[in-house]
Amino acid sequence: MSRKREMSESKKNLIGSLIEMYNIETAEDIQEALKDLLGGAIENMLESELEEHLGYENYERSKNSNSRNGKKEKLIRSKYGEIPITVPQDRESSFEPKLVAERQKDISSIENEIIGMYAKGMTTRQISEQVEDIYGFEASETMISNITNRLLPEIEEWQSRPLSTVYPIVFIDAVHFSVRDNHIIKKLAAYIILGINDEGRKEVLSISIGENESSKYWLGVLNELKNRGVEDILILCADALPGIKESIAVAYPKTEYQRCLVHQVRNTLKYVSYKDKREFANDLKEIYHAPKEEIGYEIMQKVTEKWSGKYPNSMKSWNTNWDAISPMFKFSPEVRKVIYTTNAIESLNSTYRRLNSQRSVFPNDTSLLKALYLATFEATKKWNMPLHNWGKVRGEFSIMYEGRLPD
Repeated sequence: MSRKREMSESKKNLIGSLIEMYNIETAEDIQEALKDLLGGAIENMLESELEEHLGYENYERSKNSNSRNGKKEKLIRSKYGEIPITVPQDRESSFEPKLVAERQKDISSIENEIIGMYAKGMTTRQISEQVEDIYGFEASETMISNITNRLLPEIEEWQSRPLSTVYPIVFIDAVHFSVRDNHIIKKLAAYIILGINDEGRKEVLSISIGENESSKYWLGVLNELKNRGVEDILILCADALPGIKESIAVAYPKTEYQRCLVHQVRNTLKYVSYKDKREFANDLKEIYHAPKEEIGYEIMQKVTEKWSGKYPNSMKSWNTNWDAISPMFKFSPEVRKVIYTTNAIESLNSTYRRLNSQRSVFPNDTSLLKALYLATFEATKKWNMPLHNWGKVRGEFSIMYEGRLPD
């Protein structure tokens, strides 16, 4: 239990004077009094700043060619609401206030609050209403868009920052969002490229918003990684993205493409009846838990034979894409777990999916990119530890891919 704060006699007298001066009777009266006091304090401090700039006090004589030149009215936003103040001016217009900068209109840190609300997926309208409820002044949707648009150069810089030369593992995964385009709502995929660096730490390399994916599209994405310094990727794990396999072969010829087993299993069970799902899933687990590729392939053929009568096409993609499923078999269970589980990226995706729960449609691609960037920044703040068993995993990679990891 916190101790009651002792109040000195001088403070009691000051509060009594303020209550009498402002005729305070309600909480709203206190708010108005604080606004007036804050405005007065700011004006006095600005006057002191100008005196220091000019080198002499008001009404003093001076040989300085510069002098006071009246005052300019300004409306600032504070956590107590909007406050009108007057800002002193100088004749040469060389005075640059530090307390409240020339173009600054907000002293409440409301801009950070707005960006934080945007990161949680709130719409500009929802943010506008919340700001008015909490702070008592109107924040138009245009103002909110302008504040968040200041992130765009930061996003561009982040998207083009230099990367490490080698990433042992890179994951590509997609989260889908509804975006309005010329009054038409369309589904867009946000492709998250997540790298595991040489120290075993997760790192979001890029966020790419795509619509018509193809070999050309993915080659452009991978070439962008090359241009940012990525010379080698040992394993790239992704779903059956159109053209990804061919693009990897061109951009990173030595990289192994591993089909994401979580998606592979999920897609296989998509049209399986509920009563068969558990048994079918256990059969699939037998495939990717096999001690070596040959045994895994034999089990896959048996599973295909077992279920083909009831679900004729369910195992087709396993047979067709075996070359992209099988690379993991050469590794130990610890390494396989890193490759075929999606723990590394699922926590990030859950953050992105919360954006979908907050707003059903994004007004444009740019608003989606801003929200994704902010959500990424928040999620990755906690990424300060390497993956479990990374020393063993890296040691195995250094033997399997001799000479490709940094010394």
